Amino acid sequence: MEEDKKTKEQRKRENQGHRQRLREKFLKGGLRGFLDYEIIELLLTLGTPRRNCKDQAKEALREFKTLRGVLEAEDYELQKIKGIGSHNVFGLKLVQEVSRRFLKDRMMSRAYCRSSKEVFDYLYHTLRDLKREKFKVLFLDSKNQILEEKTLFEGTVDSSAVYPREIMKDALRYNASSLIFVHNHPSGDPEPSACDRDLTRELVFAANLMQLRVLDHIIIGNNRYFSFADKGLIEDYNLLFHDLSKKN
Repeated sequence: MEEDKKTKEQRKRENQGHRQRLREKFLKGGLRGFLDYEIIELLLTLGTPRRNCKDQAKEALREFKTLRGVLEAEDYELQKIKGIGSHNVFGLKLVQEVSRRFLKDRMMSRAYCRSSKEVFDYLYHTLRDLKREKFKVLFLDSKNQILEEKTLFEGTVDSSAVYPREIMKDALRYNASSLIFVHNHPSGDPEPSACDRDLTRELVFAANLMQLRVLDHIIIGNNRYFSFADKGLIEDYNLLFHDLSKKN
């Protein structure tokens, strides 16, 4: 009995020492030199600071293949792993939500400088791996400062589902000067469909009628994106609108 007590005390000291070394390693150099399972382990210990979570971290990595896979796994999926409970999941979900809040605050506090990559970085965590399409609109002022970000439509994104009138109504409500459209492709391939192109043209035309500018339409796929502005298509649609207006 006394021997069991000593063994438990020894294991407890070893666990504390291991966790302390992980924390010191992070404080000295960030995540440089960390293996993926060590990052997961560190996050798991946020919810259970007195337990050794190395085995659970390794098992989670085996189950979900990558660090990203672990972070994006649903709570119930993570808790199927022996030794991971609701308290452990706390750290994994916390870091995701903090990242999202940080990216949103950074975007909302600075001008959008026609950088499709910046918008992609901001919304990728929100839109990747979704099973359904989501259509978002960023409303900007005359200095390209983001006024509001809004999800307006869910499901299949095409001209029958997205109503330009509703978007323009919101633009007037927020006193916006320009717009950025963003939606995801659950397939992972961001290449625009014929419907995506038709929809973007319709939205550019509607914005021109309201004396608003469309800065971009970005389609997010699996770790990559397509930018209508970067490809010159937004400008093409603007020119087409003005040509048609002159003829009429």
